[in-house]
Amino acid sequence: MNYTVIVAEDEELLLNNLVQKVGKADPDFQVVGTAQTGDQALSLVEKLHPDLIITDIRMPVMDGIALLTRVRSQFPFIRFIITSGFSDFEYAKKAITLKVSDYLLKPVDLDELQEALQKIKRDFQIAQKDYESVFNAGTAAKTPSQIASILKDFIVKNYGDDINLNLIADNMNYSPSYLTKIFCQAYDCTPTKYLLNLRMDQAQKLLIHEPTLSIRQISEMCGYHDQGYFSRIFKKHTGKSPLEFRGENDDTVVASEI
Repeated sequence: MNYTVIVAEDEELLLNNLVQKVGKADPDFQVVGTAQTGDQALSLVEKLHPDLIITDIRMPVMDGIALLTRVRSQFPFIRFIITSGFSDFEYAKKAITLKVSDYLLKPVDLDELQEALQKIKRDFQIAQKDYESVFNAGTAAKTPSQIASILKDFIVKNYGDDINLNLIADNMNYSPSYLTKIFCQAYDCTPTKYLLNLRMDQAQKLLIHEPTLSIRQISEMCGYHDQGYFSRIFKKHTGKSPLEFRGENDDTVVASEI
């Protein structure tokens, strides 16, 4: 199976060199697009839905951290490898909290890149096997509305886990964009948006009705392994931090239990 890659690097020579190294490191990873600014990379991501993004941490217009944050909110299944110069190491630590797959110093060493890609591929292969029992050739033979319903049910049952739409689509020999299209036709939103709304709804219920659970525990139960990222997404969705939301609803819980 081929895994698609977008490479973002503002220096053209380093960009071309990195593209060549990806091909040498593992032929299963195919570079389908390159960018020299973060906004160019984001446009490519929205168009191509890659499996992996390899990005420099410092780029004009939109840096690697901003790109990672934007992509994570729209396409949580996409993996990231961050590259940077030694002087940016402290800045790059922010990427670690955003659940990047790996962090590589420039110039990127071929062996280190190969090791990083192998680790990502193993994760993909494990996930793909988990999906095969639900999403396969038999599923692909069903009507679009039936497939959308199966995907919705799968999301509802597994919203607390990482859900990779690219691998799900690949198991049925579909493109991610086609899978998204038939889901939108059935439910008037993308699978990613449906998953986000489901996770946020569940988080709100847990914050209100399970006061003994910590924010970290609720974050992990709702599929977010990084509490800080969960809190940012929750505040963007509700206008309040998880703690603020819980505090404002304490009275509601007490009143409902009287």
